[in-house]
Amino acid sequence: MIIKDWKKDVFTIPNVLSLVRLLMIPVYVVIYLNAEKAADYYLAAGILAVSCLTDLIDGKIARHFNMQSYIGMLLDPVADKATQFALIVCLAVSYPIVWNLVALFVIKEGFQLIVGMITYFKDGKILNGALLPGKICTTILFVSLIILVMIPSPSKTLVTVFTIVDAVFLTIAFVTYILAYFGKNKKIHDIEQ
Repeated sequence: MIIKDWKKDVFTIPNVLSLVRLLMIPVYVVIYLNAEKAADYYLAAGILAVSCLTDLIDGKIARHFNMQSYIGMLLDPVADKATQFALIVCLAVSYPIVWNLVALFVIKEGFQLIVGMITYFKDGKILNGALLPGKICTTILFVSLIILVMIPSPSKTLVTVFTIVDAVFLTIAFVTYILAYFGKNKKIHDIEQ
């Protein structure tokens, strides 16, 4: 990957929005872990909601105004995964059952990172964007986990149900990505496609 035009490839609105999402992570973590009253939890959930909205907006802007770049293709998923990871770990600190979700998340994302890098460096191919089950999983994760953040003291049953639902969607997405890389109908493409 060669950056030909820094302004066009790096300093774009979508990339700035992705950077803002990354900068929101420590703010969210500090607010959530130090929350003492309902307003603190609502503020943490609001920060996450803004992060989700900027994720939706940056992709639409990139496509509509032809601001897609290799930097954006890397930065956007990094911002997504870092936000999800911080959110899940914060909830796991409060609700130990969520550590199971942390483990599954790390395995899935680790697999995608390692296999993606091997595929890129060995064959010059990439997975061209997120697959539908991955997008659905991301949506389910954010919605369910933001709900848990908004409720200062959710019941153990609610936390368990959300953890199981999220684990099911993470597993479906994980299997889909395994098939995308190794299945009969691989979904990897040459970089220029």
